[in-house]
Formats: sequence, structure tokens, C-alpha cells
Amino acid sequence: MSQPVFEKNVLSNGLRVVTADMPQAKSVACFVMLAAGSRYETKDTNGIAHFAEHMFFKGTERRPNARDIAGEIDSIGGEFNAFTGKEYTGYYVKCAAEHRDVALDVLVDMLRNSRFDPEEIEREKGVIVEEMNMYYDTPRDYLEGVYDELLYGDQPLGWDIIGTKETVRAATRETFLGYLDRWYRSSRMVAGVAGALGGDVLERVESLLGDVPDGETGSPEPASPLPNGRRVKIHHKPSDQAHIRLGVPSYPIDHPDRYALNVLATVLGGGMSSRLFSEVRERRGLAYYIYGYNQGYTDTGTLFAQGGVDIARIDEAISTVVTEFGRIAAEPVSDDELQKARNFAKGRLVLSLEDPRGTILFGLRSEVLEGKIREPDEVLAGLDAVTVEDVQRVAQELIAEDRLNLALIGPFEDESRFEPLLTGS
Repeated sequence: MSQPVFEKNVLSNGLRVVTADMPQAKSVACFVMLAAGSRYETKDTNGIAHFAEHMFFKGTERRPNARDIAGEIDSIGGEFNAFTGKEYTGYYVKCAAEHRDVALDVLVDMLRNSRFDPEEIEREKGVIVEEMNMYYDTPRDYLEGVYDELLYGDQPLGWDIIGTKETVRAATRETFLGYLDRWYRSSRMVAGVAGALGGDVLERVESLLGDVPDGETGSPEPASPLPNGRRVKIHHKPSDQAHIRLGVPSYPIDHPDRYALNVLATVLGGGMSSRLFSEVRERRGLAYYIYGYNQGYTDTGTLFAQGGVDIARIDEAISTVVTEFGRIAAEPVSDDELQKARNFAKGRLVLSLEDPRGTILFGLRSEVLEGKIREPDEVLAGLDAVTVEDVQRVAQELIAEDRLNLALIGPFEDESRFEPLLTGS
């Protein structure tokens, strides 16, 4: 076993600090991630996590507007951004290692001292509504929301991260402050720094974040896929191409069979030699893009295939994907196919760890979502331990015709038309 990649320290206020020293690097990536995302919202505040992400870049007391913040990062040649998921939110600055302290200072100033100016909030509402319009007009992206609503219904995992136009337009300064006061607490916050760390990094983080208050935050309501039989959901949209996502409920991220599930998803639809790509695109010419993926959450998950397909041959496309789901459960994968999928998954992990940003993001995700850091060696060993029998056992447990779900965007309206295809009939 190689040396651990990550070091974890806990400040006196409960805030965790994860570092990864990469002395070969010339840069440093500074992150703050929180166990707070769109599933921590209510129906009335849906979209506030994402909206808050926008507002953190709009100005603080020391840096009064967005230009001041961007200008300071530009002045060190850095890059900064943020992302909002359903279970976590992240903010980062990446820059040359010599400017680490500037990056940390700007990052923490944004998160702790943003003004949430009411006029700026009103202005940004228009930006987010246009972001929504772009999202709605991009079927490949919007399909995720259609599928999640199908799978999880009217609970936070079934809502769009971006929210609705109604909730965005109704947001006030008090909406933001109430959300942040509840969830942006030290016990839910993890700081991360990777790259050429330099000296006193822990002391520097403590000086900036060591007094973040903690408090009782609670947890979001447990979620699970709706008890269903076969289900189909169509979002009608005139188009020359249909986008389909077909899948089944799967496991939470910390499930004992997570590595077997990773390999299963890779065999099914990871890469250009996967079963779905080979059969749907290369052999039948039904799609330009097609892939398979497992999306895991802390208490549930889903294994799915997604593709953009010819509307005139949509029945054949759906039936082909259904067949591939059934085949991987009915027939053991070959030893060669297992090894190829294992090497693919391991290779993608290793490549993601080549730079400081990818490295610290890997460690932070597991710490934020699971409360522990999974070292890369642990994941690589887990993938190496997967057997042919493991893959088939997991496939048989997850994939059954009465568990299949189909979300579809295209010029169709009759959902009952597609239901027989999910059973191969």
C-alpha cells in the first residue's frame, strides 16, 4: 500500500480540514464544500442552494461587487467557480501555489461576508430564469429532471436543483439568510487544500474558519424511489430527436456492493466499447450518444442508461436498451469483459487524480457525504476484488422488468404506448 494521499484535521469548532500535499505541482486548489444541497430545501425554497451559489460571487463588505472579487482572482491568474448538487455544494479557487493565501482569503470572504444586496438579488433573478430557459431548451440536460421526478416524485430528490421560476422570483434576502443560518454550519463544512501546500496551511485555514459557528441543523428527510411497478414519464417537446433515460433504483453510495455496481455500470455503458455503445450506436445506428451510469446518494441511488435516439426508431432503441439490461442480469460477463471494465474504472479514477483540483474533490466528496475519506488505494482495491459472480449477483438483484423506469423527451404524448417495451413485449 502506498502512503495516504489525504490528511484530515478537525478544528475546535468541528470544521474539518482535508489536505493533499502534491509537491510536484506548481498550483494549489482551495475548496470549501458543504453537506447542503437542493435536497435540504423545502417546497417554498426550492432552488435557493443554487441561487445562493450565484449570490456569493456578487460582493462582500471588503470587496463590494462582483468585479472586485473577479478582479482579485484575475490578478493572481487564478480560476474560481462553484457547483450545487442535490447533497453538497462546493466553492473553489485554483491558482499558482505562491498565491494560496489570497485564494483562501477571497474564498472565505465570499462565503462568510457576502452582502446579499436586495437589488443584486432582484437583478440575479433574471439571470437564473434565463439559465432555467437554457436548461429547459436542452433536452439532454433537462431529461435528468424528468427522470428524477419519475423516480422520486414530490420529494427533494425529485425536484430540479435550479428550482422553479416561482420560487426563484419569490426569494428575498431573508430566504437566503435563513437557509445559510440553518445549513452553513461548521459541522457540515469541510475545507480542502491540495497541491503545493506550502507551510502553515492548517493555521491559515483555522484563522479564517476556526470561529464558524456550529448548531443544530438536522437532516433532510430520508428519500427512496417511489414504490412502483413499471413507469413511463414523457415530457412532450417537438423535436427531431428523442432523449431517453431508462433505469432502475440502485444502492446508496456506501453500500457494500458499490464497487461491483461501478463495474456493472461500466460494462453496460462506460466508454466507446461498452455494451450499450456497441449495440445501440455502432451496430444499429440508433443514437449518436449513449451511456450508462450509476448515480448514488447517501440513502438511495439509480442505475440508468441515457441516449439521444432517432424518433422514427425509438421503439427499437428502447427495446435494445431493455435487452441489454436483461442480458447483463441473465448471463455472466466474461473474464475479459470484467477485466476491461475494471481497468477502465481504475484508469478514470487515476486520471482524475492527476491535478490538485481533481485530487481534493475526490477526498472532499467522500468526507462530506460519508463522514470519512476513502483513499484512492481503497477504491482501487475494491475494484480489484470484484468478481464475475459479484457483477451478476448485483445485476440480478437490481434489474427486473417490474423495476424499470423510462423518462422520455420528444414529440410523444401517449405514455402507455411505451410500457410494453419495458417488458420486451
